[in-house]
Amino acid sequence: MCGIAGIVDHSPPESKEHLLCRMLGLIRHRGPDAFGIYRDEDVGLGSARLSVLDLTGGDQPIHNEERSVWIVYNGAVFNHPDLREDLEKKGHRFYTQTDTEVLVHLYEELGTDLFNLLNGQFAFAIWDKRKKTLLLARDRLGIRPLFYHLNNGKLLFGSEIKTIFADSSVKREIDFQAISDIFTCWSPLGDATAFKDVQQLSPGHCAIFSNGKLTTQPYWKLSFAGAGVVEERKLSELVEEVGSLLLDATKIRLRADVPVGAYLSGGLDSTYITSLVKKHFNNRLRTFSVSFVNERFDEASFQEKAVQAIGTDHSMIRCTDQDIGENLPDVIWHTEVPMTRTAPVPLYMLSRLVRENNFKVVLTGEGSDEIFAGYDIFKEDRIRRFWAREPDSRFRPLLLKRLYPDIFVGDSSRAGAFLTNFFKRGLSRVDSPVYSHMVRWENTAQIKTFFADEYRESAGRVDDFVDRFTATLPDDFMSWDPLSRAQYTEITIFLSNYLLSSQGDRVGMGHSVEGRFPFLDYRVVEFAAGLPPTYRLHVLKDKFILRKSAEGLIPSELAFRQKQPFRAPISRCFFGDPALDYLDELLSQEGLKRSGYFDAGRVGKLVSKCRKHEGALLSERENMAVVGIISTQLLDHHFVRNFRYNPIGADENVRVYTGQS
Repeated sequence: MCGIAGIVDHSPPESKEHLLCRMLGLIRHRGPDAFGIYRDEDVGLGSARLSVLDLTGGDQPIHNEERSVWIVYNGAVFNHPDLREDLEKKGHRFYTQTDTEVLVHLYEELGTDLFNLLNGQFAFAIWDKRKKTLLLARDRLGIRPLFYHLNNGKLLFGSEIKTIFADSSVKREIDFQAISDIFTCWSPLGDATAFKDVQQLSPGHCAIFSNGKLTTQPYWKLSFAGAGVVEERKLSELVEEVGSLLLDATKIRLRADVPVGAYLSGGLDSTYITSLVKKHFNNRLRTFSVSFVNERFDEASFQEKAVQAIGTDHSMIRCTDQDIGENLPDVIWHTEVPMTRTAPVPLYMLSRLVRENNFKVVLTGEGSDEIFAGYDIFKEDRIRRFWAREPDSRFRPLLLKRLYPDIFVGDSSRAGAFLTNFFKRGLSRVDSPVYSHMVRWENTAQIKTFFADEYRESAGRVDDFVDRFTATLPDDFMSWDPLSRAQYTEITIFLSNYLLSSQGDRVGMGHSVEGRFPFLDYRVVEFAAGLPPTYRLHVLKDKFILRKSAEGLIPSELAFRQKQPFRAPISRCFFGDPALDYLDELLSQEGLKRSGYFDAGRVGKLVSKCRKHEGALLSERENMAVVGIISTQLLDHHFVRNFRYNPIGADENVRVYTGQS
């Protein structure tokens, strides 16, 4: 895994080299093992390498035999041995053992038709010197990031936005429409980022840059249009197939010239993957987990049961509230986006533990909840649709007790009544394309009351956000079953732009750790999307077919335990003892007025409440507001007002290729 960066313009090659060194210096955490540059009169390509395959011979940029095609690449193509064998039979000659070089020769052979052959997670740039075109591409689910800025025919791109800001001519300005969207659905929408004039290449897309123009197009689209076509097959056959697919998806993700570890949270997904590895491939598997001193969030007991059952060599960190508060500034530097949750911070600390144990690669269970319908939001949608058929029923809303038993102390409890009223909002709007998510979005969007007046007025209603999102939906979307529509919405908005970014690539690569995701093998995703809805969510039993597949592989206590979302403490992390110095500046009346994003008076009252009670009495909505405000202020501090240039020093060994090489 690596970090990449590039420039396409007509500046002198030497100036491209100088800028590329600054760009790579800012993402050296992504690839500290080697640095390489290619530059000529038209293009500059840079790579910061995290060596995983061909440790001594695979430094980038990599080229074809004639040096007319050059690539910088961040990722892993897991089926590269098979692709290489076919290419060698066709006469292509290789000088490395990397999957990177496979992409070069595939491009020579197939051009932009190469993507259907790739099984992996990647972002790459291929420069075709003869055609003077640049091909950019990103994997199907958006596991690896790729950002770009285009202005007056000049293209800048990189694995992180900070590479683009290495060019001092690029304005660093927060895009408040994106911030508003984050304060609605937790992430930017579509190809937007938190900064104006900086876009991300969408998952499953490629782009061609030629003659100063960028043309993007999809090469893969997620679809649930075929859901249920396998209905005539026996459940036992489908259970066997999902097990076989996941076994192979796990097997090929172990391909590396360095040891591969695994995250083990004690939940179904990570325990399933870890068990596959231990049983079939690696009897000395290293696993890693994070636990919390705060018992409300701690899952250490389940992790210990998983370790005992599987028999791995396990390492764990204990995360305190103070740890989260102290590490958030670094996390925002790496994620480059505000957030309404603190969950990325413990995962950032976990990747540090992995790196301290000399591991570069870990398998994780991420993605399972999205593709096999594991989240409560899918169950809420099903209950509300059932309830909406008889909206005055006293009994149908009691199904919510199945989801949140701790809230319903009694049928007449105050908390239970509150939850019932919460989910009754918009109950009859079952024809909305985003019925499953509207209650959550409208609730989260209320934290926008803390915006400054000018931003609060321009933020728009949730309905405006919905209109922008629904305009992107497939033409046949409303013909899909409700569960599939809910999953598509979750995957499209949340998976790539939040889960795989803020809780995945960015916090892992912050410590030079590559995550691999067997559940997001495109074969598994397409298989799950084709299942009948009842095999994904059976009444209110989530991940039904996956749990069936787990029987006999992992302890039943873990295979059938209720889903526990990964969450972390919020407000108490910032207003406990000892105090955090950076908050005094960011949340002072002067600091809030200087940035201008939030109403200083409203935020001041919230901060006073937090300090008085050390965050203990805040509502869920207030907790989201606290971390949203702090992280936005940190984003402004890091990137708008105090952006730090960190070029590779003269003592670094940067290998430079020129157009005459």
